[in-house]
Amino acid sequence: MTFHLKPVRVKTGSHDTEGQLVFAAGFLVAVLVRLSDDHEEDAGKWFLEAGFDGADDPVKPKFADLREAQDWIRHRLDRH
Repeated sequence: MTFHLKPVRVKTGSHDTEGQLVFAAGFLVAVLVRLSDDHEEDAGKWFLEAGFDGADDPVKPKFADLREAQDWIRHRLDRH
């Protein structure tokens, strides 16, 4: 499965505004947001702001980098 990422600014109500839209097979499957310095030890990690279809999860995970996030999303979509 091939992913396409598109940078976007997300109005989260906090300093976490750097985002990535994640597309798979032309469909939007997730919105990731990079955590700001406000999150101390988690600063710079990527947070699943929203997931769609199989890429959703009630416990929103954090990822060390975009590659880890894409692997997690891929795994979730493959299971769905």
